[in-house]
Amino acid sequence: MQQEHITSRRNPLLVHVRRLLTSRSYRAACGEFAADGCKLLQEAARWYPGLRTVIAEDDIELCQLNDDVRVVRVPKDVMQSVSQMDAPQGAVFVCAMPQPCAARIAPGTLLLDGVQDPGNVGTILRTADALEVPVVLLGGCADPYNPKTVRASMGAVFRTQPVSMTAAQAVEACRAAGVPLIAAAMHTQARDLRELPLGQAAVVIGSEGQGVSPQMLEACGACAVIPMSPRCESLNAAIAAAIVMWQMKR
Repeated sequence: MQQEHITSRRNPLLVHVRRLLTSRSYRAACGEFAADGCKLLQEAARWYPGLRTVIAEDDIELCQLNDDVRVVRVPKDVMQSVSQMDAPQGAVFVCAMPQPCAARIAPGTLLLDGVQDPGNVGTILRTADALEVPVVLLGGCADPYNPKTVRASMGAVFRTQPVSMTAAQAVEACRAAGVPLIAAAMHTQARDLRELPLGQAAVVIGSEGQGVSPQMLEACGACAVIPMSPRCESLNAAIAAAIVMWQMKR
C-alpha cells in the first residue's frame, strides 16, 4: 500500500478535511463527509464502499484497506490540528456521500421530526441498526454525517444508509403504502404505546424541545405515550426512540 506524507497544516487536503468536519453546507456541496477515529475507520473499511482517503499519524497501525484508498501520514501535531476531538485517536478519514434512496416507508419505520442533537440522532441510528428498524430523518434533524452524529452512531451510518425526506414526502409515502402514522406525543387522546400496533405503523419522534411538529401531528391518526411516573415530564429523545423501537419489534 503506497502512502504519502504531509507535514504542513496548510496542505489543501487538510484544509478540505477541516471544512468537512465543521460545515454541513460544505459537505453537501462536495458530496463528501469526514469522520474521526480508528474504530470508526475499521467500520467504514469493513462496511462502506465510499471510503476514499485516510489521514493517519505516523505511528498508527491501520486496518486492512482497499488498494484504491488514498493513505496519507502526518505528524502528531498536524493530526491534532485536523481532528475535532479533544484527544485525537490518530486517524481521520473521508468518505463519499451515498446516493439518495427512494422515498418509501414500510411498516415499522421510525420518523425523526426535528431531532437536532447530533448525539441523539447518532444514538438512535445505532439502536435502529441493532434492532433492524428503518429510520427516516425529516426536516430540522441533525446531519447524519456530522462527525458527532457518526461517532455517536458507532459506525451505524456505514452499515445502514440514513434516509432523509420532507414531512410532506413522508406523509405522502405513508399514504401511498397504506402505513398509518402514529406520533409519540403527550396528548390528551394519547394511548399507552403497548396498546397500539407500532410494528404496522410509522412512528414519529419529535424534537427535544418542541416535540412532534404540528404538521406531522395533524397527519397522525393516533398518539402513543410511554407510561412513566407522574413526577417525570419527559424522556431524552434517544431513550424514547429506543423504547418505541423495542415495542415495534415486539
